[in-house]
Amino acid sequence: MAAASAAAAVVLAVLHALAGRVRGLHVVPRSWLLSAGSGVSAAYVFVHLLPELAHVQDHLVETSTVQQVPYLASHAWIVALAGLAAVYGLELSARRSRAERSTASQGDARGDAPPAPSVVGWGHVGSYAVYNAVIGYLLVERAQVSATTLATFAFAMGVHFLVNDHGLREHHAALYDGRGRWVVAAGVLVGWAVGMATTIAEATLGLLIAFLGGGIIMNVLKEELPADRRARWTPFALGATAYTVLLLAV
Repeated sequence: MAAASAAAAVVLAVLHALAGRVRGLHVVPRSWLLSAGSGVSAAYVFVHLLPELAHVQDHLVETSTVQQVPYLASHAWIVALAGLAAVYGLELSARRSRAERSTASQGDARGDAPPAPSVVGWGHVGSYAVYNAVIGYLLVERAQVSATTLATFAFAMGVHFLVNDHGLREHHAALYDGRGRWVVAAGVLVGWAVGMATTIAEATLGLLIAFLGGGIIMNVLKEELPADRRARWTPFALGATAYTVLLLAV
């Protein structure tokens, strides 16, 4: 299944590189494609990842191998909360940085000079590269389970990447359209390479899954809930329903 996971990693990396060329995403009301993608991501978390996380939780309680942090080893849900909080923190820092750059640019006589990339911007992009590396690693693990497991995971992460790309481009347009998108794309490939070269303990794998699940939930919430996005409920519900049916059928 190495070839299948490699193909999935390449496709996901290409999505990051080319997502900016998809037309109709940066509009208000929110693009139906982004809302549907958020629905798919949410369905994958609640129908597939969280039940798996419950199994991981039971395994961690029975066979804790993380001796350094025994409390976390038996509480995978705390790690999921940490993933949610981490993404929320990144979003807040990005919004503050964007507001500061917008204020600074108002002093420019021409009013159209793009603000310089910020430390916060690169920190945001770098954090998502690490986030993507976790996904790249999990591609290898999903492929070892079955081709169907890999396919459902890769598809859900693909549409999730479209949503994340939109958010990163919204906050750091010049940086992201330049080198930033290549950095986050490389994160997937690096994670996949690490997955091919190493095998981590099941307990640690469970914690990665927990962290990813929390991060996905926060990404969906931050993209769909703000009033200024004028998000579309119907595409979100259709995306969530359709993917739920698919997950239950396979």
